[in-house]
Amino acid sequence: MKKKIRFSLVYRDMWQSSGKYQPRIDQLKEVAPHIVKMGCFDRIETNGGAFEQVQLLYGENPNAAVREWTRPFNEAGIQTHMLDRALNGIRMYPVPKDVRRLMFKVKKAQGVDIARSFCGLNDHRNLELSIKYAKEAGMISQAALSITYSPVHTVDYYMDVVDHIAAYGADEICLKDMAGVGRPAMLGELVRRIKAKYPEIIVEYHGHSGPGMSVASMLEVARAGADYLDVAMEPLSWGMIHPDVIAIQAIMKDAGFDVPEINMDEYMKVRSLTQKFIDDFLGYFIDSRNRQVSSLLIGSGLPGGMMGSMMSDLKAVYQGINTALKSKGQPEISEDELVVKLFNEVEFIWPKLGYPPLVTPFSQYVKNVALMNIIQMTNGKERFTMIDNNTWDMILGKAGKLPGELDKEIMSLAESQSREFYTGVPQDAYPDQLDVFREEMKQNGWENGQDDEELFELAMHDRQYRDYRSGVAKARFESELEKAREQDLKIAISVPAEKPEQKKCPPKKETINDPGIKNILSPSKGRVFYNLFNQITEPTSVGDQVTEGDRICYMQTNTYISEVTCPYNGEMAEIVVPQGTNVNKGDILFRVREKKL
Repeated sequence: MKKKIRFSLVYRDMWQSSGKYQPRIDQLKEVAPHIVKMGCFDRIETNGGAFEQVQLLYGENPNAAVREWTRPFNEAGIQTHMLDRALNGIRMYPVPKDVRRLMFKVKKAQGVDIARSFCGLNDHRNLELSIKYAKEAGMISQAALSITYSPVHTVDYYMDVVDHIAAYGADEICLKDMAGVGRPAMLGELVRRIKAKYPEIIVEYHGHSGPGMSVASMLEVARAGADYLDVAMEPLSWGMIHPDVIAIQAIMKDAGFDVPEINMDEYMKVRSLTQKFIDDFLGYFIDSRNRQVSSLLIGSGLPGGMMGSMMSDLKAVYQGINTALKSKGQPEISEDELVVKLFNEVEFIWPKLGYPPLVTPFSQYVKNVALMNIIQMTNGKERFTMIDNNTWDMILGKAGKLPGELDKEIMSLAESQSREFYTGVPQDAYPDQLDVFREEMKQNGWENGQDDEELFELAMHDRQYRDYRSGVAKARFESELEKAREQDLKIAISVPAEKPEQKKCPPKKETINDPGIKNILSPSKGRVFYNLFNQITEPTSVGDQVTEGDRICYMQTNTYISEVTCPYNGEMAEIVVPQGTNVNKGDILFRVREKKL
């Protein structure tokens, strides 16, 4: 009897690997019935990861989006699966235990069948609670291995992780080859060993096509006993995305596997609708280079899923780097040269940082350090002179155990800054917080929502949820879309593009008549970031204790990125400007209630 190979359409990840945004609720509802009629998918990836943050960013309720999107697949008997980042839940930084537990209850109630949980460091301790909570909620627990290629990421290394997650009760295992750099022969051997030791465990392979190796990997893992393969489809396949289902179905059929037939009329309908969504507005936020396969990614190991944000980051600093080079009489570089420079820097620093698998959020951390190194060295400074707080948490062990050893240079840097390494269970460093968010919902007069889904959304994405509820998010997105359309029109009619309009600088606020309140002023004209490159956390909240010399934000100017440090000891009284705001020199950024030591 032929072995059956089943396909999962990673429709959510297709968009995330292409650009910034994903379809609206009405678009998801329009395309879903035709995906069902294609008849070749046993599973659909519907949510998780950045999905819900994106809905919030342009003013849609993400809970309504998940319920509407999963419903037609539930009714058709097609399994739905989500992406869970273990300790980080479905955001970029650690989540309290009680919020993680609520997440699985909410997602099951919303129609999600399978929780694909991965730890970017492959620390099985971070996966234990995801497995426990998913099964407790009645979901299928699929624990994922973050696949990469390095001297420490061997078959034996991964089998040790498998042994632990199998003991925790995982129903399935996913090989999450997020950068597509897993070597086919190694992946085949890994699947053979998993199947030999745990024959009852289902194995699924997820591989991006960016470096060009995942098709060979799919054939190898299928021959070794894998059960499911993640695929994409036109017009969002290949490039930094995933192989197209048509090609993979043909390859598997020729290799003697039992594969489903594809209703090509419906394939073309889904293809047409996806293109319509791109033409509507999503295409304005898709970088054309994300549609290209590049073997340069083999060396850096960067995942396709972060290429959209990476290209945005490069555009943000490109002018400043060239300004600095020009001031030194050095030749300017092209964007392509900057991309290669970044890839090379990632490859150089990766082993120094302990070989963290380059998957969200750790791919962003390593990329950020590499980009900051390039900026700092361009300005005549040393490597590693600017490392953000999230990256330090990774280095110090608060996110989990690094696979490799830290370089002596990094260890010495931590010691010189009196940073302490964390050796406990990562989750223990992040206490429960649901009661705090329940109180905020109550004070704002907000309903907790069906199955506590609105409470969960605030607890998981507090800043974005507040912006959604206030209407700020929708207004900001509409403004961004209007500018993107204007820019596209100028290019189409060959009118030289004007410099994009910046956010208006906030007016200087009057000094408060309280001798205990100290203002922290902007040292220069520029843009304020609380974490590098528009990430989603803030290091300081009102009421937090601050110490003289603490970094409290970054300032990006046309020529450099610098730190802003706190000149006082005390308590944060007010954060005056939000993330991404353009300010003038002397504008008030923060107010601190000073406490004399």
